Amino acid sequence: MAAYLIVDVDDLLEHFQRRNITVDVQELAVGLRGGAALAAGLVSADRLKAVAVANWKLHKPRRGSPDPQQIFKSAGYEVFDVPRRTALVDALIMHYFSFDPEPVNELILATTNPDLVPLVRRVKMTRSARIRMWGSVDVLSGTEFADEVIFQPLETLLGIQQTKNVAVYIDFENIAISLNEQGYTVNLDQLIDSFKRQARVHGQPVKFAAYAPWGQRGSLPPVVDGSGREVADESPSKLMMANIDPVFNLPGKNSADMRIARDVITDASHSDGADVFIVASGDRDFNDAINALVARNKTVIVWAVRGATSRQLENNPGIIIEYVEDFTDLQTHQQLSLATLNDNGDIANFTPSQWSSVIIQFDRVAQALNTDAIARSRLIDQLIEINAVISSARGEDLISQALSMGLLYASPDGATLGMDDNHPVVEKTRLIRDRVVVRVMNTLTVRDWEYVNYGFLLKGLAMDRDLDRPGMNYSDQWRSDWIDCLVREHVLLRELVPHRHNPDDLVPVIKLRPDYVLPNQPEFSIEPVVENWQGIELSELERMEPETADMVARVIVSVEQFTSFRGYAWCPLGSLHKRLRAYDRGMSFQRSVEYLVENGAAEVKEYANPQSDFQTKGISLIAHSEIYRKILGERNAFVRALLTLYERNAIISEQSFSALNIDLQLDIPLWFSIMETENILNPVPGRTNQYSLFRTHHTVSLVADGTRE
Repeated sequence: MAAYLIVDVDDLLEHFQRRNITVDVQELAVGLRGGAALAAGLVSADRLKAVAVANWKLHKPRRGSPDPQQIFKSAGYEVFDVPRRTALVDALIMHYFSFDPEPVNELILATTNPDLVPLVRRVKMTRSARIRMWGSVDVLSGTEFADEVIFQPLETLLGIQQTKNVAVYIDFENIAISLNEQGYTVNLDQLIDSFKRQARVHGQPVKFAAYAPWGQRGSLPPVVDGSGREVADESPSKLMMANIDPVFNLPGKNSADMRIARDVITDASHSDGADVFIVASGDRDFNDAINALVARNKTVIVWAVRGATSRQLENNPGIIIEYVEDFTDLQTHQQLSLATLNDNGDIANFTPSQWSSVIIQFDRVAQALNTDAIARSRLIDQLIEINAVISSARGEDLISQALSMGLLYASPDGATLGMDDNHPVVEKTRLIRDRVVVRVMNTLTVRDWEYVNYGFLLKGLAMDRDLDRPGMNYSDQWRSDWIDCLVREHVLLRELVPHRHNPDDLVPVIKLRPDYVLPNQPEFSIEPVVENWQGIELSELERMEPETADMVARVIVSVEQFTSFRGYAWCPLGSLHKRLRAYDRGMSFQRSVEYLVENGAAEVKEYANPQSDFQTKGISLIAHSEIYRKILGERNAFVRALLTLYERNAIISEQSFSALNIDLQLDIPLWFSIMETENILNPVPGRTNQYSLFRTHHTVSLVADGTRE
């Protein structure tokens, strides 16, 4: 088996020169050949066919300089001259690969240029052959060989340090406060991207740390993403995902300053410390640490915000100052307000934010004082009381942003605040708050419960048509985020209570806070939580609630298959729901079970579980019921039709099923979906909408045996 190393000398030398990297040609030649032999698993480098291809006239040595061509020859290469680069691949094929009797088992291309890609297509290779690409970028990415190529950065293989090492220390609290004071939003995603991009301008980042009182709600000015959503709680995880270490320090200027100064001096004292130190802060307390770095001949860069930078830093001749505004596309609060709206003027992905705190707490104070305008200081006190902010200064930050966005308006002297009732953020926040509270009140009133189960509340909100607006009510995560928000805002109360069947297991429940009063006490209807399904036929149910009717069929087929195969009388209700969850939009599963129970087709109760010490809620089917017989009759007819296609060796698809011309009044797409869920039908790989029949499946065997009988 042949192993080849093809070194594109013209390209490599130009590549290093373009990047201002000085390379010893002797080390380059020896390193590539030795590394290739090792990668190919050869006992000796002599068994490797190493070819150095170039237009060697371009590399004539100057007087006193080594000859690159001679260096590659001495290192064990065949030097191959190709004056015209357009003929590069053809020349290599003709001179080497056309006459080699052995197929190539290992092909290594050392190049940063795609000119050698055609070589991969034309060389005769063994089935187990490996292709390696050594370069700065994988030039085979996007080709048919993308999954087969082993790409390795050339500089890493040769141990070449391309750039200087960079260490970055971000005083995030200082940067956030400075941006906020200058009228900019603190967009975490935007800052992460710009900080990482700007750091790479100066070299290779080897340390990236951001210091702040992470996890301390209200300790920073509002930290948002591009949609205006508050992401203070997510900040540490977002930073870690970006390979930035979130270092915790207590709130307050001195805490961060001392920690950063200590880390900077410690890291600079190491022999393998960074070459470039970047400190993101405009605070003068770093001046001593920066002077110590300058004394160690380190390059020192300060990232600061204009108008919030110490004059001592700006006048320090030993440092470079780069302003965050110059390398970050910052947004003002007004721009952020517009960015949250889509083309129709709706708010995309309307999730809880710091504005939720302002709106909910404003309404709470206004309700208590029975007024539409409240004192600025009173609102700040309320925000501090519920831990939305930790200090008056942070409260002022939040209110100033709310004023800039138009959520609030102030009296001429600025002492009194009012709320813009027509602002879309205000309207949607109030709607969500009121609908969640009303649903909790309804449930407690109708069922006379002490609390509402968390999952039950999520299901109820999913069916609330008043919440079906753009950017709202699109997932359980969205609903959960808003419930958690109302708990933080002291509207709802979340507790853990013992499970009624397993006291050692605690489950989350929701209550209304006894001191909370819904603003303006709007009228609300007591919604019936259980409908009277009794006597409603399946055909009528299909007209009333088609999703519930479809789920009835899925439930009966799944339970019947489970019980008949395992020889059980019942099926665990939780397992059944998990199996059918993908088709449960809103409350269709729960409503389908209620329909079956009320019409005598199923029974739900607690069963003794042989695999647990506790009873399990399960569902059993009543075989003599009309609904059961109807659904099982449809299932059997559908399976018999599938068997007909199977015996004819016909393709199984919705189209071929319809072509059978069997007089079956069936919802064909629904039954195909049910059969796929129950593993009776399996999609054929690579063939859209075609299926294979699991002929020995338990249900298919039952139907087939019944047909023979």
